[in-house]
Amino acid sequence: MNHNTPLPAASPRPLSHLAEVHRRVLTTAQLRAHGVSSAEMTEQCRTGGPWQQFLPGVFLLHPGPPTSEERLHAVLMYAARESTPGVPTQPGAESPHRPVYAEAMITGLAALTLHGFTSAPPLLSLEKIDVLVPRLRRLRSAGCARILRTHTLPTPQQVTGVPIAPVPRALADAVSELADAGAVRRLLTEAVRAGHCEPASVVRALNQAKLLSRPHVVDAVDSLLAEGRAIAEDRLYRMVRDYGLPDPVWNVDLRLPGGPHLGGLDAYWPEQAVAVELDTRAPRQDEDALWSEYARKREHLERLGITVVHITPKKLRDSMEQQAAVVRTALMASGDREPAAYVVVLPR
Repeated sequence: MNHNTPLPAASPRPLSHLAEVHRRVLTTAQLRAHGVSSAEMTEQCRTGGPWQQFLPGVFLLHPGPPTSEERLHAVLMYAARESTPGVPTQPGAESPHRPVYAEAMITGLAALTLHGFTSAPPLLSLEKIDVLVPRLRRLRSAGCARILRTHTLPTPQQVTGVPIAPVPRALADAVSELADAGAVRRLLTEAVRAGHCEPASVVRALNQAKLLSRPHVVDAVDSLLAEGRAIAEDRLYRMVRDYGLPDPVWNVDLRLPGGPHLGGLDAYWPEQAVAVELDTRAPRQDEDALWSEYARKREHLERLGITVVHITPKKLRDSMEQQAAVVRTALMASGDREPAAYVVVLPR
């Protein structure tokens, strides 16, 4: 019997309903459901035999090394919560060829590769594939499957039928295993530069993973934040230009005459007393305190009659036209307001 030989005719469930990769990677319980006994599994996996046990309870139905896709599915089969003992949950009739891997998803470098990161290594070069499971799962790392636990599983994204962690979580899990400062910097920079996510979400994930005490991670985060602010400022310039808004004064500080500093602004229209502030906060230790600082500045300026439009980099990226309309509305409404207090505008 070789790897092309069909399983015994007595099998109650034929293999033809499974996608090709899932005919090559099966669990112990799935093989039993097809009529294969434990003795037959042992015989097929003998030295030089046509099958191999790749992970505990997971078999490759061919000799030789697995493909990248087979490794991913094998790791998920090993880690997934099973609907009945030994059998990964299968989908409904609307998707008969795609398994559902309950409470398990690929994370770390493998997930970043699947997200399309050019700075992440090829899947076949990874010695370990990280898989995220709930904290209370009783499961150990084995073979190429490295088990990572979390209190709350994020909502996975699907790439070619493989559930993978969102970019911020995958980045945090990858960075936790990396001591190479250059590699960490490249991954974080690509996350923002390629538009995978915003800096704040990355820093939040790194903070939750308690990685911001590592000097090489802090250095990479500082570069990430500078990169993120530069990208957001460029989008703000383009918004003003592309949607025909009047030119503001850029990057200024406001002060009361002979009085205290009121704060820095990314764009300000003096005649209309309208300001735009980019929210490029980087939550590290106390996000509430950071938000309170923004809120206090905004409230102070608005008491002086200055309208502050608060824009996040994500809104600029995803809905630039809508943000331009908000700014235009604020500029047009300036004539209906009481004149603002006189303030001194200085370059920042």
